[in-house]
Amino acid sequence: MAKILCICLSSTIQRTINFNNIRLEKVNRSTSYRMDASGKALNSARVLSQLEKDCVQVICPVGEKNKDLFVELAERDNLKIDYVTIPGFTRECWTLLDNNAGTTTEMVVGEPDLDFDIVSCEEKILDILKTKICEFDAVLFAGSKPKCFSEHIVSDIAKASVSSNKVFLADYQGLELLNTLKNVIPSIIKINEEEFVTTFNLFQNATSYSDDELKKEIQKKSVELNNIVVVTRGHLPTFASNKGELVECPVEKVKAVNTTACGDSFSAGFLYEYVNTGDFKSALKKGTWCAARNAELETPGAVR
Repeated sequence: MAKILCICLSSTIQRTINFNNIRLEKVNRSTSYRMDASGKALNSARVLSQLEKDCVQVICPVGEKNKDLFVELAERDNLKIDYVTIPGFTRECWTLLDNNAGTTTEMVVGEPDLDFDIVSCEEKILDILKTKICEFDAVLFAGSKPKCFSEHIVSDIAKASVSSNKVFLADYQGLELLNTLKNVIPSIIKINEEEFVTTFNLFQNATSYSDDELKKEIQKKSVELNNIVVVTRGHLPTFASNKGELVECPVEKVKAVNTTACGDSFSAGFLYEYVNTGDFKSALKKGTWCAARNAELETPGAVR
């Protein structure tokens, strides 16, 4: 059994709320709700734990004021967590499901910036990583960092993972990804189309671009970095390149209940299959399958 370490700097308490019909500027009464420990890497970890028991562990910061609730929710899903306590609250995210319209609306409630010893917090996270990493075959780092964290923490985590010769999947974008690439090359970059185009400043002078043009850029980046680049595109086929080997993978058509965490579920399935088999194409299919199963369920980051 391959073991995977998931790292999340933006831990979240996710409340998923059902409505028969959401009306703006009206009083809306829910029919039900659920709460989950969340954040991109937490969602991926939940999928991994459902694919194979005891194959995953999580490192994350947790706000001290609602730490007990977060830990309780994680334990309910059998998620093993090494956490670092920070001042304030773990942020919350509310997902509004309109059952009649079949839509998903996500509302992320960021916590205010706090003045605390972030250096000590980052050192604790890195110490846990460096102590634990020898027990794992791969590292999945997903999501953005809170503003209070340093500019170099993400690339520090990436460097520690890659230098330990672990398969490292980077599921993040923008400056954090660019800073990472100045130091180390992730084994796998998993990113959506908008993030890929924006991060690498592509097609800036064009009003539109074709699928073929996008494929060429993905292939070019994969050759340049000598790694795997996976670009998910929602309901459209996924484009991916393994050191220049370009593959187009169709998505499954499903009746969606909650599309939150479909990308996180894809990352989990892809990495799980890749570290267990080394098969790039099979990994794409597994990631696609996980994303489809997640969309059919209410829980964010789930395949059953």
